[in-house]
Amino acid sequence: MPFRTLTVAIVAALASPFVAAATAGDARDLDTVLVTANRSESTLGDTIVPAQVIDRAEIERTQARDLPELLRGRAGIQIGNSGGPGKLTSVFMRGSESDHVLVLVDGVRIGSATAGLAAFQDIPVDQIERVEIVRGPRSSLYGSEAIGGVIQIFTRRNTGAITPHARIGVGSHDLREASAGIGGRAGRGWFGVDAAFQRTDGIDSCRGSGTLFQGCFVDEPDRDGYRNRSLNLRGGVELADGLTFEANALRAEAFNEYDGSVFGGNEADNVQQVAGGKLTYAPSDVVTLTAQAGRNYDESTTYFRDIDAGTRVDVGQIDTRRDTASVQADFGLAPTQRFSLGFDWMSDNVESDTDYALTSRTNFAVFSDYTARFGAHRVQAGVRHDDNEQFGGHTTGSLGWGLDLDHGLRLNASAATSFKAPTFNDLYFPFGSGNPDLEPERAKTLNVGLAQYGDAWSWSFNAFESRVDDLIFLDRNFVPQNIQEARIRGAELTFATTLAGFDLSTELSHVDPRDRSDNANNGNLLARRARNSGRLDIDRAFGEFRLGTTLRASSSRYDNAANTVRVAGYGTLDLRAAWAFTPDWTLEARATNVLDKDYETVAWYYQPGREYGLSLRWAPAAR
Repeated sequence: MPFRTLTVAIVAALASPFVAAATAGDARDLDTVLVTANRSESTLGDTIVPAQVIDRAEIERTQARDLPELLRGRAGIQIGNSGGPGKLTSVFMRGSESDHVLVLVDGVRIGSATAGLAAFQDIPVDQIERVEIVRGPRSSLYGSEAIGGVIQIFTRRNTGAITPHARIGVGSHDLREASAGIGGRAGRGWFGVDAAFQRTDGIDSCRGSGTLFQGCFVDEPDRDGYRNRSLNLRGGVELADGLTFEANALRAEAFNEYDGSVFGGNEADNVQQVAGGKLTYAPSDVVTLTAQAGRNYDESTTYFRDIDAGTRVDVGQIDTRRDTASVQADFGLAPTQRFSLGFDWMSDNVESDTDYALTSRTNFAVFSDYTARFGAHRVQAGVRHDDNEQFGGHTTGSLGWGLDLDHGLRLNASAATSFKAPTFNDLYFPFGSGNPDLEPERAKTLNVGLAQYGDAWSWSFNAFESRVDDLIFLDRNFVPQNIQEARIRGAELTFATTLAGFDLSTELSHVDPRDRSDNANNGNLLARRARNSGRLDIDRAFGEFRLGTTLRASSSRYDNAANTVRVAGYGTLDLRAAWAFTPDWTLEARATNVLDKDYETVAWYYQPGREYGLSLRWAPAAR
């Protein structure tokens, strides 16, 4: 079985530092700064909840060509993709629903107000500086959606000397890519301008099924292409001592082909646009005031194009706008204590050729958070109250405790409550398919973890349990109801080391998401979630050359609540190489799914077979 093979490889990797001499620096930098875990700057070493940072260097090392590929196999994360590049992609964190993941871009909340999902497939990886992943609930800081975790994407940013960069690439299925940008500091300010383009003929996305609610309902054996072009602008200025302003804007326009009919369309134009501004004032070393506002557009137009007849039939248009604003004050009560108090406002609006009963709603929230270190002990406590004009008030909280032990060992424990507000589709979809009486989905989560960070290796282990109530589920008349309950148990293991010059990292996840509803599905696994998944990354530098490989594996999953449609497990092997033939120029080559494995992550939808790619990167150092 593919997952067993990966497990054996990882066990061998975990044992290797104990049977061989290892020479390495810190396998994990505990001084890495992140902001998502506590909604203010903290280090990985001080963070109680499980967190991970993927920086630009790792993005380039893995040669990932889209965000889902970058995230696939990470601890606590599973991906469901409907047919290759640019196709609908769902991200499941810790066995929770795909809309139980909060997604931020440069601090601005994104996602469709109607579907409740963020378009991961349309966010260009060439525009990303780093990704912060927080596993587990964070509703006490962010409110709705943060049941399974939070993923924050930071776009490219350069505050050093002004430098350009560029990249071109080609690959299988007529893949063409190009990106370029320039940025850096100028006087008291900094700026960045980046553009990217990607196109591919793609693969045949769906094998077709005449069964209701499975597959694409048609047999359309053609290649389904994808095209994405994007522009990212970022900048900031120090207005006075302690007073800074920065702004960001990302727009990605995508064209997507898929298998479909005149009823559901077979092509779509999608737009993701995120813009925001932030004003920060630090009058002293112990007080920081932050005001931030942002807007996210999620636009989708679907249509059916009959190439032979030369006709186009418009199928539907949905544009959603999410406006957000926040004010936050951070107080340093002591050198190792911090207290935060903040206010959030959010407004969702829908414009569509489908008539929704209501097309807007607002949410106001107040939150507070306290973190401190007392000797070897670390503590965290937070509480938040949301007042939504549709479902009223909802209060969530979190408690965390950590203990630093000998030999670099760290013990962490946390408990939190969280919730997810119903989407506009859940509440107001016409034709009798909406239910305005829905309540938010609610969850309680416990997490216990142990980690060790040393000079030769670092590892972490986390076990958790979540109980989710009032899950929204379609009844026999396809009307959403708060009738489903779930119990999710799981564990995650991460390990990293440098051994004899080889950089090795592994991430393993086990999750048991069970339906606990009082119906025929009681005891079944929740749909599209594999019980076991993981990845193994090995890289080695040989002077100006670098070689690497990634092995990903997943056990089987079910594609429906009744557990009657099984999707087989799989394993894939990727190879990569890079040659820095000058200090500024690097030639990269990659081969993905080298063994040409046939597999699916969503029933009836194909995944790419063996593919190749070649790219040239120019990144001159500041001089």
